[in-house]
Amino acid sequence: MAAAPRLALGPAVKPAVTRGRRWRVVVFVLAGIYFLVPLLSAAEFSLRIPGSGYGFANYLAIATDPELLSSLLVSLQIAIFTAVVTLVLVVPTAVWVRLRFPSIAGLLESATILPIVVPPVVMAAGIAFVQANLGGPVFRALFASSVTALTPFYVVLALPFAYRAVDNGLAAIPLRTLVEAARNLGAGMPSTLLRVVLPAIRTAVLGAAFLTLALVLGEIVIARILLYTDTFPVAVVEVGRSAAGVSVALSLASLLLAWVLLLAVSFAGGARKRSSA
Repeated sequence: MAAAPRLALGPAVKPAVTRGRRWRVVVFVLAGIYFLVPLLSAAEFSLRIPGSGYGFANYLAIATDPELLSSLLVSLQIAIFTAVVTLVLVVPTAVWVRLRFPSIAGLLESATILPIVVPPVVMAAGIAFVQANLGGPVFRALFASSVTALTPFYVVLALPFAYRAVDNGLAAIPLRTLVEAARNLGAGMPSTLLRVVLPAIRTAVLGAAFLTLALVLGEIVIARILLYTDTFPVAVVEVGRSAAGVSVALSLASLLLAWVLLLAVSFAGGARKRSSA
């Protein structure tokens, strides 16, 4: 049987493909310049030492400043608690909606957008009113420290991002088949979630945790209005008033930390795909 003839690209198609590739290169270069030039400028400024050239004095100041390290630890505690509470709320809810009530998925997605619609300033003003006017023992315990006070509200802010990350992960797996197979083998629903569903959406869960961490390390409005000045974003702003170089170095260090976490999430996802192949 004769092989089917191969279609050759016409003379008008090849220039179009070439132009498309050139435009992609141009857009990539422009995007690289747009993102890299400010970062390189910030790095140069953070290494600058007035009157003595360049060095790592600003970065060394971060490691030797107890207030900065303390604020970073506080924000990391808030981020861990926020990520845990958010995932505990989001993962079972997303699984339950996809299995039992797929018709209300759109309504739930619309509800999770509300924290994005409401400005953080408005939310902080409402929280400040509650903080000032409700003085019961529960509220006094809640607002006693920045960890207990900010975590519930950061959970609300993280819900839109975490829900979409987890829901996209669930959409990429045969969820109903996995759950039914686990239940037929005698596993309960909690065991199914922990031993079957979570490993299957590990990349999505790590992505949701990373987004939560980035949100906590960058949110300043609520913490500043509620006067919790021991958090990392507030400390960055306060340091910038007296030592601009240290503030820029601190911002670059936090950005580098976020990149490392993102690479770790990508590596975990790639390792998961290779092991399942």
